[in-house]
Amino acid sequence: MKSVCPFQSKFASLIAGSLSCFDRVLFKGHLPISRPFAFEDFVDYGLKMRRADFMETTAPQWSDRLVEHAKDFAAKYGRPYEYCQGNIDKDAWAKDLQHRQPITTGLIGILCVMETCPTFKLGRGEGRPCFVSKKVPQRVLYYFFADKDLGLMHVRLQTWAPFTCQIYVNGHDYVARKMRQRGLAFEQLDNAFVQLADAQQAQRIADRFAKLPWPKILEKYARQVNPLLRKELKDLSHYWVTDQAEFATDLLFVSKPALAGLFARLLAFALLTFSPKKVFCFLGRKWHERFDGEVQTRYRSVREPGACIKHYLKSNWLKMYDKFARILRVETVINQPGDFKVFRECQHRDGSTSLGWYPMAKGVGNLRHYQAQALACNQRYLDALAAVDDPTPGYDDLRTLTEPQRQKGRSYAGFNPARAAETQLFAAILAGDHIAQGFRNKDLRAALYDDDNNDRRRHSALIGRLLKRLHVRGLVIKIPRTRRWRVNDKGRRILGDTLRTYRRYSAQAA
Repeated sequence: MKSVCPFQSKFASLIAGSLSCFDRVLFKGHLPISRPFAFEDFVDYGLKMRRADFMETTAPQWSDRLVEHAKDFAAKYGRPYEYCQGNIDKDAWAKDLQHRQPITTGLIGILCVMETCPTFKLGRGEGRPCFVSKKVPQRVLYYFFADKDLGLMHVRLQTWAPFTCQIYVNGHDYVARKMRQRGLAFEQLDNAFVQLADAQQAQRIADRFAKLPWPKILEKYARQVNPLLRKELKDLSHYWVTDQAEFATDLLFVSKPALAGLFARLLAFALLTFSPKKVFCFLGRKWHERFDGEVQTRYRSVREPGACIKHYLKSNWLKMYDKFARILRVETVINQPGDFKVFRECQHRDGSTSLGWYPMAKGVGNLRHYQAQALACNQRYLDALAAVDDPTPGYDDLRTLTEPQRQKGRSYAGFNPARAAETQLFAAILAGDHIAQGFRNKDLRAALYDDDNNDRRRHSALIGRLLKRLHVRGLVIKIPRTRRWRVNDKGRRILGDTLRTYRRYSAQAA
C-alpha cells in the first residue's frame, strides 16, 4: 500500500530504505454498563439489589477480588506483583524487568497504582438514588505481557465499575516479531529500525497489522485479567474502539551527516511556510473561515534525542522529528477520527444502511481506515517538504575543498574555510578584474601582501603552492602557453559559496 512520494524520489541518493507502520496504538474496551442508565438497569434487574447496597458492599468486594486475582495470576507464573504509590514510568518499569529477567512469551509483571478514572457515584434522584458519572481515585492494574506476535504490550484494568479495559500494542514490535520468525535480518533501537535487510518484506508485514482479528485478540486478554467476566458479568462483552493511534513513516538515511544538514533545512522550511491552511490540507481537511477549533504549530529544539515540530488540529496532530540522527520520522496521531471522512457503510437510527462518505468511526474494525488516512497525511507532508533543496552537493563541495588530495604519489593539504587568510585568497581569485584574461601569480601577491624585495620570492613560492592545491582539486585551470590561471565553473561555485558563508557568519559574530 506504500507508494513512492516525490520527497523520496528527490532524495533517493540519501535514503537507504523506508517503512510506514503503526507505532503506539491504544485500544479501549467498553462494557454495556459504561453509561449510568445502563448501569442502573444492571444493578436493578441483573443483580437485583439496592443501589446503595451495591456501592457499600458489592463494589468494594469486586475491587478486592480483581486485585487478589492479579496477585494469584502473578504467583502462578512466577512473576512479580508490585503496588506503587506516586508517579512511576510504567513502561520503563516493565522494560527494566524484562531486561533483568528475560521473557520472550508470557507475563512479564503486574503493577498496581492509584489513578483517577471515570466511575459511578450515588447522586440524588427522584424517589431513590441514581448513578452519576464521576472521576475518582481507584486502584488500577497494569498487566505487562510479551506476546508471541505483538511483542511488549500491556492491559490496563480499572478495579471499579464500569471496569473499562485498555490495551496497548506497538506496530514496530509486531513487525520485529514477524521478521524474527521469518529469519529476516534487522536492527531495532527502541521503536525504530536502523537497519532492514528486506524493506519490502517488512512493509508487507506492517500492512497486515490493521487486518489482524483484533476483537478476538483483545477480548482474549481482557478475560484473562478480569475474572468477573466469568460469572458476575458473564453475559457481557466489550465493544472495542481505537482510542489513540500513531502511524509513522520512517525514512532511513545512509549516514548521520546525510540527514543532519537536510533535517535542519526541513525544520526551517516547515516553520516558515506551513500555515494553518496547509495543516488543514495535510490532515485531510478543507479550510473554512468559520472553523472554531485550534490550529497550532509547536517547535522544540531541545529534546531527547533531537528537534521536533508538531502541527495540531484539534485533538489530532502531525509531527516530524529525527530518531538516532539516522531516521527522519513523519508521524500522524489520530485521537479524533470523526475529523476524517471515509467511504463506508453507515447504519442509521431507523435501522437502514447506506454507503457514502461519512466520518471515520472509532470501532476497531475501522483500523484499516486509520492506516489509509494516516499514511495519506504523512505523504502529503513529505510532498510539501520536497520543495527543500538537497544539501548534498554542498557537503561534496566542502569535502573537495577541505580533505587532502593525492596526485602522482604526492599529498596536497586541504583548505580551512574558517581561516581569514584563505578566504582572502578565494576573494582575490574571484575578483572581477580577472574574469576576462585570468590572473597571474603576481596579481595575487599584490592583493594579499605588501611585497618588498626580500619577501617577493617567498611570497611567490607560497602563492604557487596554493595554486597547485587548487589545481589538483579542479578549481582553477592553467591557460595554455601563458603564466595565467582562470577559475572554472566548479571553482567559482565552491569558492563563492565558501566566501559567502564565511562573510555571513563573520558579520553575525561581529
